[in-house]
Amino acid sequence: MRTARLSARRSAGLGFADGDWLHACRVAVGLLVPGLVLLFAGRPELIIFAAFGSFTGMYGRAESRGLRLRHQVQGGAILLAGVALGTFLSACHARPWVLVVTEAGFAFVGALVTNLLGLVPRGPFFGIFALGAIALVPADGAGFAICAGTVLFCVLIGLTGPKRTFDRSSVSPPGVACGQAGCDRGCALVHSARYVVAISAAGFCGLLLGVEHANWAMASAAVPLAAVDVRNRLHPGVHSVLHRSAHRVLGTFAGLGVTALLLLPDLGETLLALSVIVLLFPTELFMSRHYGLALGFFTPLIMAMTELATPAEPLTLLVDRGLDTLIGVAAGIGAAVFVRGPCAEATPIVRP
Repeated sequence: MRTARLSARRSAGLGFADGDWLHACRVAVGLLVPGLVLLFAGRPELIIFAAFGSFTGMYGRAESRGLRLRHQVQGGAILLAGVALGTFLSACHARPWVLVVTEAGFAFVGALVTNLLGLVPRGPFFGIFALGAIALVPADGAGFAICAGTVLFCVLIGLTGPKRTFDRSSVSPPGVACGQAGCDRGCALVHSARYVVAISAAGFCGLLLGVEHANWAMASAAVPLAAVDVRNRLHPGVHSVLHRSAHRVLGTFAGLGVTALLLLPDLGETLLALSVIVLLFPTELFMSRHYGLALGFFTPLIMAMTELATPAEPLTLLVDRGLDTLIGVAAGIGAAVFVRGPCAEATPIVRP
C-alpha cells in the first residue's frame, strides 16, 4: 500500500526519483563555492556570472556519469557562448533592437544545436537567458572568466555520484515517429524558426511597451517551446505548451511575492548574494517534478542577482518582470501553435 501511494505521488509530480537530491546538491555546490569566494572578495555584483556558469550542473540530471560529462561540457559551452555574446553587446553599448535580433539569431542556432545534441533540459533557454541578462549589466573583463571557471568546476562536480543511469523518462518527454523522408531536418528547422518568431515578437513588443527588461520577455518566450517536441503533432503539443505556460505564469508570480520580501526591505548586498546561493538548491530539486513550484524559487534568484549587478527601483523590477512574463508566454504559445512543420500529423510513440 505504501509503495502504491509513493508511486501515485511520483506520477502526480509530488515525489522525488532516485538521484534527485544528489543532483540538486551537486548543482547547489556548483554555485556555493564560487559565490562565497566572490562574497568574501567583496564582489557580490559578479555573482550573476557564477550563477549562469552553475546552470551547467543542471544538464545530465538522469544520465550516466560519462554521458553527463559530455552533456555538461556541451551545455556549459552554450552558456559560455551566451555570456560571451552578452558581454560583447554590453561593452559595445548595443541598442535594444540589436539585442533582440542577436538573441533571436542565437536562439535559432541554439535550438538546432541542443536538439542535435539531445540535451536535457531541452532547448536553448539558459543560453538565451544568459545572453540577454549579461547584455544589460556593466561589461566586466572578469565576468567571463568567473563564468568559465564555474562551468569547469560544475563539470568536475558532475563526475561525482554513481555511474548508473537514473530513469531519464521522468525528465524527458516521449518522442514521436514521423515516417517522412527528411522530416527530422525539416522539423528541426521549423522548431528553431519557432524560437525566432517567439523571441522576436516578445522582444519587440516589450520594447514598444517601454519595458526596460525586455530580455525577460524573450527568455519567457522560449519556455513554452521547450514543451514542444521537435517532431510532435499539434494537439498534444498545444496541451503541453499550455500546461508549461500556466506553470510559468503562476510560478513566476508566486516567485515575485518572494522577491518582494527580499528586495523591498533593502536587506543589503550580502544577504541578497546569500539568497541567490541558497535558492538554487530548491530550484533544481523541484525543476523536474513541479516546474511551477521550482519557479517560485528561481524567480527571486534571478531577480536578486540582477539587482546585485544593476541596482534599480524594486517595484519597477517587479512590475517589469510580471509584464515581461505575460508578453513572453503569449508569444511562445503563439509560435508553438501557429508555426507548423512537416511532422504535424505524426503519431506519438513512447521510446523504450
